[in-house]
Amino acid sequence: MESMVAVILGGGKGTRLFPLTKDRSKPAVPLAGKYRLIDIPVSNCINSQVRRIHILTMYQSASLNSHISQSYRFDSFSGGFVQVLAAEQTATSNEWFQGTADAVRQCLPHILDTPMQNVLILSGDHLYRMDYRDFLRCHVENNAEVSIAVKPVTRKDAPELGLLKIDETGRIIKFVEKPKTPQALNEMKVDTTVVGVSPKMAEKYCYLASMGIYIFQRDALRSALFADPSQTDFGKEIIPAGLENHRVQAYCFGGYWADIGTVSAFYAANMDLVRPTPKFNLFDPQMPIYTNTRFLPGAKVNRASVEGAILCDGTVVDGAMVRESILGVRTRVRPGASIESSLIMGADAYQQPHKPGEPRVPFVGIGEGAYLKNAIVDKNASIGAGTQLVNREKYREYDDPEARFFVRDGIIVVPKNAVVPEGFIF
Repeated sequence: MESMVAVILGGGKGTRLFPLTKDRSKPAVPLAGKYRLIDIPVSNCINSQVRRIHILTMYQSASLNSHISQSYRFDSFSGGFVQVLAAEQTATSNEWFQGTADAVRQCLPHILDTPMQNVLILSGDHLYRMDYRDFLRCHVENNAEVSIAVKPVTRKDAPELGLLKIDETGRIIKFVEKPKTPQALNEMKVDTTVVGVSPKMAEKYCYLASMGIYIFQRDALRSALFADPSQTDFGKEIIPAGLENHRVQAYCFGGYWADIGTVSAFYAANMDLVRPTPKFNLFDPQMPIYTNTRFLPGAKVNRASVEGAILCDGTVVDGAMVRESILGVRTRVRPGASIESSLIMGADAYQQPHKPGEPRVPFVGIGEGAYLKNAIVDKNASIGAGTQLVNREKYREYDDPEARFFVRDGIIVVPKNAVVPEGFIF
């Protein structure tokens, strides 16, 4: 894959993932207890032999930068790199990134600094496993200037995605970003049997959606970005405009793919991982997910009941009950606690024992007798003894006046470093 360089879009404020993005960018959000969202596209690149990777960042990128520098180091002889490109003022521009396309446009001199023939553009908040070599093969065989990875979807999912139509050769002839009206949706229905969907399933999966994964020929990327510098977004502007001037090809992907840019989608994707046969397999030896090596001990379980759960490195569960949940690195759960259908992200460091004469600090982890259900607890949070976070009133949206927790899409979210006091009931 010496002919392709990868560009991963770091995203903006990530408001749909708030409060998980309160202190970090979307790609830095922890996933499955021990990874970060950015690990997914980076690992796909490494497993596909794409070893030159740029990550474009702007918003609250300190956590992401730290993770990248600690996790991805290639040896001096490989010629590979994972490089962060932050928004910067230059002689030609003093603006922040205005959108996905504008971010690539501003960083293009760095991206094209190496003689690569193709540029792979990826999102930093999707969960999937793809061999980009197959994608590139389709791109080259069809002599395409631009290729888009697409996936059959249902009418329910279609309004939130970019939809497209193709001809008999797979060339894209129409593209509409997030059509909302029934008429607009009806106009984008396609016969997905042409891309391998069975006739029975084609009735349900009757739309082709962009996955936000693109391959551009080097010159086509430059042409598309500078044909109209006022265009700032790939899905809304660059791709639709490019259909007239470039050969734009569809590559149909048949595997699991999830856009986890919202709290509900993020929670659902994590909870699926604890099922006996999850849609996304973390145990694939051929295409592993890489991340920071922490050198932590294995999980420790003392007189506890654990069922259908993932316990990550350094976790300690004492006399508690854990059901269909994920406990992230260094999670501490004290006796009598109950955790159901929840994601506990763990801690950045082990809490040191209290020393006589020093002021006491809240216990980082899940306190004695606490009960959590349908919750996401971010890193370094303290859940006090006897606390109940179960959303008894079944709120869909709620903001705690003291910002100790939030409810998004019916899911309780405790922010990073938050302290929920002992005996609190919600």
